Amino acid sequence: MTNAPRKTPLWQSIAKALTADIAEGRYRPGDRLPTEAELSARFGVNRHTVRRGLAVLSEQGMIHARRGAGVFVALSPTDYPLGRRVRFHQNIRAAGRLPARQLLLTDTRKADAAEARHLGLPPGAPVLATEGISLADGQPIALFRSVFPGDRFPGLAQSLAEVPSITAALKRHGVTDYTRAWTRADARRADATQALHLHLREGDPLLRTTSLNVDPQGQPVEYGRTWFAGERVTLTLGGPED
Repeated sequence: MTNAPRKTPLWQSIAKALTADIAEGRYRPGDRLPTEAELSARFGVNRHTVRRGLAVLSEQGMIHARRGAGVFVALSPTDYPLGRRVRFHQNIRAAGRLPARQLLLTDTRKADAAEARHLGLPPGAPVLATEGISLADGQPIALFRSVFPGDRFPGLAQSLAEVPSITAALKRHGVTDYTRAWTRADARRADATQALHLHLREGDPLLRTTSLNVDPQGQPVEYGRTWFAGERVTLTLGGPED
């Protein structure tokens, strides 16, 4: 009596088929995969089996889920230099991707102690604070908070709403160039709000940078923090301009 050949589990077949689809370019980095219902119909299985197959690809780092958006083919990490002239749009374009920013908050308020100290302002001086999401090819890669001296840049809020970058907005207000005075980096875990905006799981790793930008005369123009999704960005230090 001969043993019947072992059957390949259906979830393994699904994982292999989707891996082949990705390898052959049917789904490219950043593309959304079909829904669980569509994959269930394609392979003739239930959603539980589809989920098990997708879990294999997720464990291999080939795909990732975004809450409320679906499952996407993973992008390779974006190289992001941290030199003296850090320009988000320039860095993302240099990596071959399309940059974008989404403003979440623009607020004129009193500076807190750290903001006043770093911006060289008296305690409680007015500042313009902005918060938002930085994207590459439509995928959120970082959250940012930028704080500017309020009295020096009246009308900056309107400029930030009208132009796509901080560099372009500052040029409207007489700052034709600025450089990074210093940057500090540390590791953090995403809280619930950060995870929601970055399409991560709560507790996923973040790379946080804190920095100060100054004009050619050495006067502070921007104090900010950025929280990068750890798996989507490779921060590089130093460069030709350093």
